[in-house]
Amino acid sequence: NEPGWALLQLLLVASVSHAEEPVCRRRGDPENPLLFKNGDIILGGMFSLHTSWKDRKDSYMSQPLPLQCISLNFRDLQVVQAMLFAIEEINNSTDLLPGISVGYKIYDNCGSDARSVGVTLALANGNEIVSVQSKTLCTRPAHVQAIIGATSSSTTVAVATVIGPFFVPVISHFATCACLSDKTKYPSFLRTIPSDYYQSRALAHLVKYFGWTWVGAIRSNNEYGNNGMATFTESAQQLGICLEYSVPFFRTDPYLKIQRIIDIIKASTSKVIVGFLARADFNILLQEFSYHNLSGYQWVGSESWIFDSQTAEMDIHHILDGAIGVSIPKAHISGLREFILNEKPLNSSNNELFIEFWETLFNCKFKVIKSSSDIQRECTGHEDVAGVQNSFIDMSLMPLFNNVYKAVYAVAHAFHNILSCNKTCNRNVQLDPFMVLQHIRKIHFTTKEGDEVHFNENGDPAAKYDIINWQPRENGIVEFVTVGLYDPSLVPEKQLNLQNKSLIWARNSKQVPVSLCNEKCPPGTRKVLQKGRPVCCYDCIRCSEGEISNITDSVTCLRCLPEFWSNERRDACIKKEAVFLSYEEIMGALLTAISLFGAHMTIGVILIFFKYRKTPIVRANNSELSFLLLFSLILCFLCSLTFIGQPSDWSCMLRHVAFGITFVLCISCLLGKTMVVLMAFRATRPGSNVKKWFGQTQQRLCVTGFTLIQINICIIWLTTSPPFPFKNFKEIKEKITLECALGSAVGFWAVLGYIGLLAILCFIFAFLARKLPDNFNEAKFITFSMLIFCAVWITFIPAYISSPGKFSVAVEIFAILASSFGLLICIFIPKCYIILLKPEKNTKKYMMGKKAPNSL
Repeated sequence: NEPGWALLQLLLVASVSHAEEPVCRRRGDPENPLLFKNGDIILGGMFSLHTSWKDRKDSYMSQPLPLQCISLNFRDLQVVQAMLFAIEEINNSTDLLPGISVGYKIYDNCGSDARSVGVTLALANGNEIVSVQSKTLCTRPAHVQAIIGATSSSTTVAVATVIGPFFVPVISHFATCACLSDKTKYPSFLRTIPSDYYQSRALAHLVKYFGWTWVGAIRSNNEYGNNGMATFTESAQQLGICLEYSVPFFRTDPYLKIQRIIDIIKASTSKVIVGFLARADFNILLQEFSYHNLSGYQWVGSESWIFDSQTAEMDIHHILDGAIGVSIPKAHISGLREFILNEKPLNSSNNELFIEFWETLFNCKFKVIKSSSDIQRECTGHEDVAGVQNSFIDMSLMPLFNNVYKAVYAVAHAFHNILSCNKTCNRNVQLDPFMVLQHIRKIHFTTKEGDEVHFNENGDPAAKYDIINWQPRENGIVEFVTVGLYDPSLVPEKQLNLQNKSLIWARNSKQVPVSLCNEKCPPGTRKVLQKGRPVCCYDCIRCSEGEISNITDSVTCLRCLPEFWSNERRDACIKKEAVFLSYEEIMGALLTAISLFGAHMTIGVILIFFKYRKTPIVRANNSELSFLLLFSLILCFLCSLTFIGQPSDWSCMLRHVAFGITFVLCISCLLGKTMVVLMAFRATRPGSNVKKWFGQTQQRLCVTGFTLIQINICIIWLTTSPPFPFKNFKEIKEKITLECALGSAVGFWAVLGYIGLLAILCFIFAFLARKLPDNFNEAKFITFSMLIFCAVWITFIPAYISSPGKFSVAVEIFAILASSFGLLICIFIPKCYIILLKPEKNTKKYMMGKKAPNSL
């Protein structure tokens, strides 16, 4: 338990106030209990005393306000009264915990999982300000010794996850999810209601007993429904039962989801529906089922709603008549009914809650606002609770109250053993949560009504269920008749025991409904027999993608030929659509337009340079290389067009060869220009003979030599393993991707690598020449253009590898166009600007007049 205590101490964070005396406070807004009573032992309680909360619009500019709970929940209010009744009995007892008072802190979580987490920490930490001496750790034992609750499985999962590392016991009366039996995840969780593992198996055996092998299922879309239905499905398969459908639903789902469920039920052939639903979820569905008159179906229900009188009252169209299901065994606690109907305990604990309870129960107001448009009578405070017709006086949920009663007594018996109580109790025992948890797990006692209470190694009680049948009477009231028992502790043959009572089925029939699977599998599906089942229908499994069946009750699905694909109905093979980057689609047309725009833009620059060819700015840095560079840029722009269109033998070879050669020609020109700039200044030094080694002839030979190397690489590539058109069936299953295979990946990356090598050399030369005087310096523009060029092609590699199909082609085209525009704009646009807009700077005198060095 040492790690748990360490984590608990970390959560009990201290914040030092500005007062002179240091204090410890829990961070965040305090969570105050709705009902509170002090005692030597404090029990925490967490219930949904309200079912919802007011919507709030958070501005995200300030801390959100606390939830404002609405819609008083009489059901959980009764549960709270059962807890208070048990505590009062224990406090009045001389045999159990003599001389020890049991107190409580009961919180309202409003049915919110998020609020439940905050309440859990409040129960563990408390909200009090604790004065401490300096250098004293702001820690203390858990504020409550155990927590009773919560009601739903989803909320309990959140609570048990948060409090589990601290080993504070959490005992739930109604959280049935089988997932909570996992002690590695929820080490401190226990419950007094059986796990859904047994309930789901009980429902499966009940369905099998009546010979229903073809059923539908609706489940709550939460831990309760999903886990419970998963266990039911597994058990049903073992028993030879087939599920026609299994759909999830949650109370906040949109109406379209309800409509979809209704459509599924109407379209189904099964006549039995298993409803593994929380009461709140099922009541919403029931209203819509009644509206759409979904009668005639045999319902099989879980304990959440099968013995709930409020659900029966809502069934005004008798949709659920004849329903059968499992419920917690009936129970009786002497004195509890009188205690619940006595409003004094509630009134003495919380005046606000009492006022809300009284006003809701009697539909009155203690203070009537005369200006209000709603006319309500004024509460007198002397109304008769027993005489009101309200769910608060309904005691049909006594089995649920009994679970709370047993949970409180389990904690009391554990403390009775911990404190070594006989006639008196040892108050000097140092308590810690892990000790309490271990003693609760070991308790074994019998209540005053004769119920045995103990937990197994998973914290679950012994499982036992009543089989309930909804039988309508002449006055329209439904009676919950116990017609059998399910006891999983017995041998399998005797676990389900149905009594010889006349059962009522759907539409008040005396005949057991028939629900068998006899629909044929339509085209587009295949039959799959349920393995290892003596009696079961077959499932109709839709053919996989690329497979079809064109006959009814097909045993297998036929795979389409590689150039064909299955249609939506999977009953015919249709020819796959060939996809490639074409001129007709938006992407292809846009790239074509950009390419042509770049080529025309380059031609425009050529015309400007040709017209002003005798000006100093054009003649500087070798105008011949400038024109050759512009020509190569036109080819770079136009070579991107070879990548668009349906791949063919010549286009696959041309696109990569044209790309490789034109870019090498372009960079060779830039390399020559940077070398001219660099060597020009070395030639001006006295005695230098650099000029004779790098004249115009040598520059032409340099450009030609660099280009010939790339041409030779391309020739070797094309002669050994050239690119070729390829039909890719794997990239997009339902389409054929027409693309150019590289042939030799080495050849492709050799072309790119050689371009990259020249680009790096060009960048190095330009970088070295960046500080030469402006009148000769073109290197700074080349340096910047090379940075863009390298950035484009470095990002190209991962983008090209990860892009599928025609998008890899588009990535390559984009890289070509982006780098071409980078070279054109960075090198020639500044010169065009001076030529056209600043002609006074385009003079030999101006260019020769600049002395200051220029740096990047």
